[in-house]
Amino acid sequence: MKPSWQTGRKRINLRAMDMTEKKAALRSAAFAARAGAHGQGLDGAAQARLLADIGAVEGRIVSGYMPMRTEIDPLPVMTALASANRICVPVIAGKGQPLTFREWHPGCAMIDGPFGAEVPEAGDWLEPDLLIAPLVGFDAGCNRLGYGGGFYDRTLERLRALRPTRAIGFAYDAQQMAGLVIEPTDQVLDAVVTETRVIRALPEGAQAPNPKI
Repeated sequence: MKPSWQTGRKRINLRAMDMTEKKAALRSAAFAARAGAHGQGLDGAAQARLLADIGAVEGRIVSGYMPMRTEIDPLPVMTALASANRICVPVIAGKGQPLTFREWHPGCAMIDGPFGAEVPEAGDWLEPDLLIAPLVGFDAGCNRLGYGGGFYDRTLERLRALRPTRAIGFAYDAQQMAGLVIEPTDQVLDAVVTETRVIRALPEGAQAPNPKI
């Protein structure tokens, strides 16, 4: 059987494409799946599950994000964690560079940042040890399909070289797909949290099952 990912009646033949084409096709399908799930009342259940998975942490530096377009909303989780932890959000420093992170707190003044994401107008620059990461798609092995800039891969590589750093993808169930293109520079997430479950990263060498589509 040819590897493919299917959404609705559209079936994508991945074997016949090169790597760039495969990623573009997967990203397009994942955007459509995310858009279909967005606004369906799923965020609350996902937020509760994410907060439970993070647990009663104190004194941590936690990165969230300001949701754009159809991204699932982490703001209630960030607000809940802010009482006992320092919260920050990513800021794009430049093409080909790791992300930087500026401190955020509920109600702080925000300005437009690169690519349309809001960033705090002022605040300390922090280095998180726990990241809540947005994504376009993911697979059963906690591999992440992002927007194509490589920002989170470079950032996680740098942070994990400095200290233990946990990265949790936050997404809708609909964003899970098979056949992701995995490159040596890709950083695997420790977990992905959705509205129905928590998917853990597989042990090294283990093979992820294909999702039921």
